[in-house]
Order: sequence, then C-alpha cells, then structure tokens
Amino acid sequence: MPTYTVTLSVKGLTSDKKQRIASGITHAHHGATGAQRFFAEVIFREVDPGDFFIGGKPLKGDSIYIHGHIRAGRSAEQKQELMAQILSAVTDAASVPARCVWIYITDIPATSMVEFGHVLPAPGEEAAWLQGLPEDDRRFLADLDS
Repeated sequence: MPTYTVTLSVKGLTSDKKQRIASGITHAHHGATGAQRFFAEVIFREVDPGDFFIGGKPLKGDSIYIHGHIRAGRSAEQKQELMAQILSAVTDAASVPARCVWIYITDIPATSMVEFGHVLPAPGEEAAWLQGLPEDDRRFLADLDS
C-alpha cells in the first residue's frame, strides 16, 4: 500500500480540506498506477512553523510536504504523472501556490511490505493477489474499496 505522509505547517486546514487532499492523493495514485483505491493510505501530521526549517531558517508561510512510499516497479512516467496529479489536488484543496508543496516518492520492493496481513504483490499482480487471499480478507478489502 502506498503510504503518503502529509506534513503541514498550514494553519486552518479544515477536515474538509484534508478529506479533499486525501481523496485527491488516492485518486492520483489509482489513476497513475491502476492499483485499487484501498491500497492508498494518507496520514496527516501538523507541525508548528517554529518546527519547520528551510535552509536552516524557520519557515515563513505555509508549506506542505508529501512523502509517498510506493511499491517499486512504477515507470518514471507513472511517477511524474502521479506527482503532477497530487500537486494539482493539493494546491486546489489547500488553496496554496505550487511553490509551497514538496513531493517526494520513494520506491519500496513489494516483497519488503506486509499489509492487511500479507506480503504485497508486485505492481500489476493485484488481481491475482486478491483472489489468493482468504475470503474474509477479500470481503474486508472490498468494503474499503466501496
């Protein structure tokens, strides 16, 4: 599952805006990779401006830093599309200029990830992976994807 940690120094980012960002990241990941939506996890962390530094100086203004851990095997084009879609979704939802959004994507081999109690499949092998899961796990994941 890709895990996107969104670190914010933006004050007043409402629950609705966070929901829009999480939905946008999920939609971007699904669109760029074809993976089911339930694979995308988004975690928000808010920091005080005095705890966020750029160039050794306290940050002035808003900043949103997104670090996505995704399964290795995506093409450079897929990752570029993914980041472009995330950037658009975040700037729209948070009403911040693009210069305030930083996005880093890190590849992790699927064999180094356990989620939902199972080692993850390689990209493109999700359908076979799902079919091989116990029925209870398939129902649980189907509920997440609806």
